[in-house]
Amino acid sequence: MKLLHIDSSVLGPHSVSRQVSAAIVERLRNSNPGLEVSYRDLTLTPLAHLSGSHLAAGQGATPEAGLQADIAAGQIVLEEFLASDTVVIGAPMYNFTIPSQLKAWIDRILVAGKTFKYGAQGVEGLAGNKRVIVAISRGGFYGPGTPAAVGEHLETYLRWVFGFIGIKNPEFISADGIQVGPEHREKAVAGALKAAGDLNAA
Repeated sequence: MKLLHIDSSVLGPHSVSRQVSAAIVERLRNSNPGLEVSYRDLTLTPLAHLSGSHLAAGQGATPEAGLQADIAAGQIVLEEFLASDTVVIGAPMYNFTIPSQLKAWIDRILVAGKTFKYGAQGVEGLAGNKRVIVAISRGGFYGPGTPAAVGEHLETYLRWVFGFIGIKNPEFISADGIQVGPEHREKAVAGALKAAGDLNAA
């Protein structure tokens, strides 16, 4: 079994999402001694954002010399994802959505013919055999029924993205209200870490 661990927070050791994603991985590693874990920090080794040249290369054009290394890196990222059985992602909310580093990674794994395809019945996801667990952290409260729910484009976006490629039930562990105050932060982190520790490891 292979697990791919992705972090995207720019806060390093001060990151809540990193702390929770690490706890998820630890839970799964302890319960599956033979688990093979690979790790990618999207802030230490960022991927370039897509450009017209990327798209042209994807359509068969010869890549520009300066683009070849990044295209190769994107291919490695896609292969890492395809080879994994479980994917654990640390995803903080930045300005109501995912970090741009994580978006660049998503742009490299949503590839027609690899993780989805178009057919007579519409889009078919090709990655439905994977388990995806996302550790999210949000400064405020954005759950259903809250005044700010309409501004939540982190969990809702990721649910749609992974559903698009066939992963219909991604799992989320959330630490909410971490910027409201120290007590809220402590409570949110403790709750998320407990959820990580109680996670179904099967």
